[in-house]
This record gives sequence, structure tokens and C-alpha cells, in this order.
Amino acid sequence: MDTNNTPEFDLASALTVGADEMDSLRSELARRAADDNLLDVTYRTIDTPLGQLLLAATERGLVRVAYEREEFDRVLDTIAQRVSARILRTPARLDDVARELDEYFTGRRTTFDLALDHSLSSGFRAEVQRSLPSIAYGHTASYGEIAALVGRPRAVRAVGTACATNPLPIVVPCHRVVRSDGSYGGYVGGVDAKTKLLTMEGAA
Repeated sequence: MDTNNTPEFDLASALTVGADEMDSLRSELARRAADDNLLDVTYRTIDTPLGQLLLAATERGLVRVAYEREEFDRVLDTIAQRVSARILRTPARLDDVARELDEYFTGRRTTFDLALDHSLSSGFRAEVQRSLPSIAYGHTASYGEIAALVGRPRAVRAVGTACATNPLPIVVPCHRVVRSDGSYGGYVGGVDAKTKLLTMEGAA
């Protein structure tokens, strides 16, 4: 049998999917998952002046904002354990969040108008975190002032812990909480990120 004219089968080529086709497949998978109520958490990453951020949301609202230094895979594992394992990368569903963050970083937005899901926090930590948006853009408050605000004036260290474990940095502005002497203290995104945020807001 003469096989000279038989086209060779290239398995690698057959399995190669173009970027556009992959995006289309992801979109279709996301649509079907949503239609069948199989998708509980959607996520994407965005580029910002502070590096890449991971954004994740449930039907209730934005549930997580994470810096690269937190390791995105570990963050997604935590979400899977504490919120739901039904997670899918669906960027378009987080377009509004990405847009508001872009407006914030370019100086066109001073407050966020986003639904938030606080299910990754509970108890006193959640109470503190819910109070943080009361610190206006361009201003700071001390850990002691926040402790007094939530009715626990002696719980200064607990306020620090609540800020350090804030699952929604930037949007819930724990970067605006500083020490009583005006020094910045720690920050989930690092001191450099905290400095840049406060400088950008005119609070440094």
C-alpha cells in the first residue's frame, strides 16, 4: 500500500487550541455553569500600579481582593474551603469591580460602589472591617480610634489583627489605619503598597 500521499497526523496540532477559541470555551463553560447553578465563585486577575490583584466574587458580592504576595493559588484554595469549591475564572463577571478599581488608581474615584460579601470574616474582625469604609479618602485613623469606634477601646491589638486579615484590601480601606504615632504599621500588601496608597490619596 502506497502511503506517500497520506497526510501525517499531528497529534500536537490536533490538540492545540487557539487563545480566542479557549476564551470562547471558557465563556461557554461559565455560561453553562451559571445557567445550571453550578458556579458559586467567579474570579479574575487585573494589573494595577501595585502589581497584579486577584478578584473573587459570589452572587452576594465581592468576597476577596488579594495581592500577589499572598499567592493566588493559596487564596483560591482558602476560598474553596471556606466559601465553595465551585470556582471558575470568568473575567467578564468582574468587569464592574475591575472598572471601579481602575478609576480609583487613576484618581477618578474616591469611594467604591460595590456589593460586598463578608463571609470570609466573622465576629469582631468582621465588625472592625465593616467600620473601615467610614475612614474617608485622604484621611487616616489610628488603631485605637477604630477600637473606640466599634465600642471596644481596649481592643487595639485585635483591631490590628482585623486589619491584617482583611479579605478585601483597598476596597475596604485597612490601609488608612495607622499607629497612634502616625507610623504606618503592617499591611497585607506590604508597607510599600500601603505607602503608595496613602500617598496617592494625599494622606501620607
